[in-house]
Amino acid sequence: MSVAAAEQHAQPALAPRRFRRPPVRSVYRWELRKLVSQKRTYLGFGLGAILPLAFVVVQLLRHHQQRGGDSIFFSEITQSGLVTPVLMLIFLSAFMIPVIAALVAGDIVANEDGNGTLKTLLTRSVDRGQVFTAKTLAAMTYAAIALYISAAVGTIAGLAAWGFHPIVTLSGSKVSASEALLLIFAGNACYLIPLFAVVSIGVLLSTATRNSAAAVVATIGIVILLYILAQIPGLEGLRPYMLTEQFQAWQGLLRTPTNWAPITHSVWVCALYALPSLFAAYLVFLRRDVAGG
Repeated sequence: MSVAAAEQHAQPALAPRRFRRPPVRSVYRWELRKLVSQKRTYLGFGLGAILPLAFVVVQLLRHHQQRGGDSIFFSEITQSGLVTPVLMLIFLSAFMIPVIAALVAGDIVANEDGNGTLKTLLTRSVDRGQVFTAKTLAAMTYAAIALYISAAVGTIAGLAAWGFHPIVTLSGSKVSASEALLLIFAGNACYLIPLFAVVSIGVLLSTATRNSAAAVVATIGIVILLYILAQIPGLEGLRPYMLTEQFQAWQGLLRTPTNWAPITHSVWVCALYALPSLFAAYLVFLRRDVAGG
């Protein structure tokens, strides 16, 4: 074999290998490991667990006192332990769960800026789209876990206090305990729709402000502002399109027959908040200058 032929034969072996980027699921796992190592993560989980426990203890202490409230479930507290997670979702869905979700959503990108680690992260073998997707999914995963921790603790505490019995729905009909348990799980799943919209706003503010505290506070502030706008006279026509009005859409599952109208309405209204927020955050993240650290 000639020298030229030998060189030509050896050329493919000398060609550099193309480095394969890790899949998004690997970057997603990296982000979850970061959340596991942060104290803020457990603060939210702790709040989600302590509040249902405190609620049950208070109700047990005032067992012989008259209970009041606007919901039919107030009069059914001691009739079934499955009423507890329903009431807790009614209470916490309005403000506390969005606050817990904002703790991580507002920090998920800004924390990298504050620690000066974003430059290192973006110079790895991953592109910005992968990083942004993984961070968004991690923030949504955290919100979902925090929600279901609250639901699980409320259910277990309620069952321990008052047992596994049927409950009465908002329509006045009674459903079996097993069906009620399924409705509780489904109700929390429906509540994730507006909760993910809150997370999307938090991710946008985290990306744009580069400041964790500012992003968290601003996310909570937007929720409060929407509540205020919904109460202003003359803006009643806008109320059905407020994100905060979608926090109770899941209650359509607690009617007989199931009222899907508020849930389907919530899907597209929440999309109007979530999708533009994520798209804007993605554009900001793509154009992020990390040359300074």
